[in-house]
Amino acid sequence: MNTFLRLRPVTRYVLSSVAIVVVLVLLFGIWLITGPGPMSFAGGETVALADYKGPNPTGVPASLAHASLVQRGEYLARAADCTACHTAPGGKPYAGGFPFHLPFGTMYSPNITPDKETGIGTWSDASFLNAIHKGIDDEGQRLYPAMPYASYSVMTDADALAIKAYLFSLAPVHAPAIPNDLHFPFNQRWAMGIWSWAFNPGKTFQPNTAHSAEWNRGAYLAEGLAHCGECHTPRNLAFALDNRSKFSGAVTAGWKAYNITSDHDTGVGGWSGAELARYLSTGHADGHGTGSGPMGEAVDDSLRYLSDSDMHALVTYLQSIPAMASSDMPATLKGPAPASHRDGVVAGFDERGKHLFAGACASCHDWTGVSPILPYATLTGARAVNDPSATNVAQIIILGTRRQTARGASVMPAFGSVYSDSEIAALANYVTARFGTKGSSLAAKDVAALRKQGAN
Repeated sequence: MNTFLRLRPVTRYVLSSVAIVVVLVLLFGIWLITGPGPMSFAGGETVALADYKGPNPTGVPASLAHASLVQRGEYLARAADCTACHTAPGGKPYAGGFPFHLPFGTMYSPNITPDKETGIGTWSDASFLNAIHKGIDDEGQRLYPAMPYASYSVMTDADALAIKAYLFSLAPVHAPAIPNDLHFPFNQRWAMGIWSWAFNPGKTFQPNTAHSAEWNRGAYLAEGLAHCGECHTPRNLAFALDNRSKFSGAVTAGWKAYNITSDHDTGVGGWSGAELARYLSTGHADGHGTGSGPMGEAVDDSLRYLSDSDMHALVTYLQSIPAMASSDMPATLKGPAPASHRDGVVAGFDERGKHLFAGACASCHDWTGVSPILPYATLTGARAVNDPSATNVAQIIILGTRRQTARGASVMPAFGSVYSDSEIAALANYVTARFGTKGSSLAAKDVAALRKQGAN
C-alpha cells in the first residue's frame, strides 16, 4: 500500500495542507517576479537600439549634439538627478552622506566625486557601468536599490560614461562613507544579488516601433534617466516596483508622490500638455498646485534643465500611461474658500488649527486659499490639501519649502521646531478641511512618524 495512504488521516491532512501552502507560496513568488516590465503596457514590438530605424532616442537632445563629452555628461547627470541622492543637506555636491530613513534602518549615499580615497576617482569605465547597470561597486559589493540601478539599467553605455566623464571633471571632495545602520536581515548585502536577479531587467533601452520617436525619447527619459517610477509607482513585498499599478502613486521618504497616470480625476489625465510641462519645468501649474519636498527638488535640480524637446517628449510619454484611479483621492477638487475667516467654519476640528493658520499662514495663503502674493503659495486646487491623509501638508509645515522661481527663491519657513506634533496635526487638519474636499484626521503620533520619515 502507498506510504502516504498508510499515514493517519490527520497526518495526511497536515501534509496536504503544507504542500498546498508551499505551492501557493511558489506561485505567488513566480507571480511577483514575473510582473510586467515598466513599458509592457505599450504593446507593439521592441527592437535593439542598433536595429531601430528612427532617430536615436538616447543621448542628449539635438541642441547638444556637438557639445563636449563633459557637457553632454552634465546634461545627462542632471536629467538623472544624481545630485538629489548624493548631496547631503548642507553638504558639497555629489560628496554623499544623504540619509535614507527606511522602516528597517538608515542608509547613506556614497561620495561620487573623483576623490581617489573616498570617492570614485579610481573607478574604471567597467566599474562605473557595473554600478549603473548591475548595482555592483568597484569592490564587488552589492548596492542597495536606493540607487535606482534597476531603472538606470536601460541607460546606454555611452550615456553612462558621459556622466562618468562629467563627475570626473568635478573637484574631488574627501568625504568618507557613513556606515549604514540597517536591521537584520536588510544589512546582508549579498541578498541584493537575489533581488537584482529577480527585479533588475539588465537590458539597455529597446525602442518600440509602434510609437513615435518623441514617445520613445520620453520613455527613455521617464523610465531611465528621470526614473519617475522610483517615486510614483507602488512597491511590492520585495520593495521592487509593482508595474501592475504603474505610476499610480506611492509614499516615498515620508512624502506622497501622487498619481501621474492618465486618470482624469485622480491622475493627470485632466491636465493639458502645456500644464503638465509647466509643472515639470517650474514646479507649479495654476489650478493644480506646487511641487514640494522630493518633487520640488526634482524640478529644481533636474527637470527644469531639460530642453524643450525633451520636456515635450516626457509629457508625450506620461500622457500615454494607462489610467488608474486612486481610491484615496477625491474625484473633484475643492474651489476657493470664503474670503472671511468667519465663513466656511470647519466644525468638529481643533480650534488651534484656525488660530495657527491666522497667525502664521493667512498672510501668504489668504483665507480663500488663493495667494495674493505668489501663485506658488496658492492652496486652491492643490492635490496636497485635497489629500485626506494630509501627508504632504504636514511635511511642508514641518520642513518648509524653498523653490526657485522666475522671480527668485520662494521660501516657506519650517515650523517643525516651533510647533508641537499636536499643533501641526491641528493645523494640517484645519487646512485640509477648509481648502480641501475632505478634512484629514491626523493625530500627534502621525506627525511624529512623519517627522522621522522626512528628516534629513
